[in-house]
Amino acid sequence: MTCAICHRVLTDSGINNEADNLHPDKLWNKVFQPFVFSSGSVMIPSMSEFLATYGLWSLFFISFCASTLLPLGSEWLLITLLLQGSNPLATVVVATIGNSLGAGTNYLIGFYGGDWLKEKVLRIDKDRQQRAEKWFNRYGSWSLFLAWLPIIGDPLCLVAGTLKTPLIRFSLLVTTGKGLRYSFLTVLTLRGAVVLTQSGGI
Repeated sequence: MTCAICHRVLTDSGINNEADNLHPDKLWNKVFQPFVFSSGSVMIPSMSEFLATYGLWSLFFISFCASTLLPLGSEWLLITLLLQGSNPLATVVVATIGNSLGAGTNYLIGFYGGDWLKEKVLRIDKDRQQRAEKWFNRYGSWSLFLAWLPIIGDPLCLVAGTLKTPLIRFSLLVTTGKGLRYSFLTVLTLRGAVVLTQSGGI
C-alpha cells in the first residue's frame, strides 16, 4: 500500500523523468566535493565512492537507528543519495522500511519491555512519555500517522505498544506516514535540484 502511494507521488510529480536529466557527478562535486580528500599517496575513499557501494544499505541502517537508538535524522543521507542519482522510488522505499522497522522496535519495547529499556535504551523519559500519552488520548491511534515527527514520534510508538494498539493498524499508520514524508522530501529535493540546474546555480 505504502509503496504504491510513494510510487504514485513520485510518478505524478514527474520526478522519475526529471531525475534522469540531472547530472549527479556535477551536483555532487558542487555540494560535497569538500568531503573528498587524500592522505599521502593513499587515496581515502570519498563519500561518493562509499555511498555508491553501500548507499541503500547505509540508508536502511541510519533510518532504522534514527527512530530507535541514535539522536540523528536520516534526511541528510536520503538527500545525498538522491543528488548522487539513486533511484528515487528505491530510496524512498528503503528509508521508509528502515524507519518503520525502527518504530516497530519502539512499539515492541512498549508492548513487552520495562522502564529500563524505555529510559536507558530508547532514552525516552517520563515527560516525553506523558506528552505522547496526551496526544494518543486526544487523537487515538490516528496520531501514529505523525510518528515521523521529531521529539514526539518515538514516544508515540512506545505508547502505542504500551496500550496494546493492534500491530496491523500500527504498521499501516506508521508506514504510510513515514512513506509520504520521505516521498515529499524526495520531490522537494529533486525539484530544487532541477531548478538550481536550470538556473545555473549548480
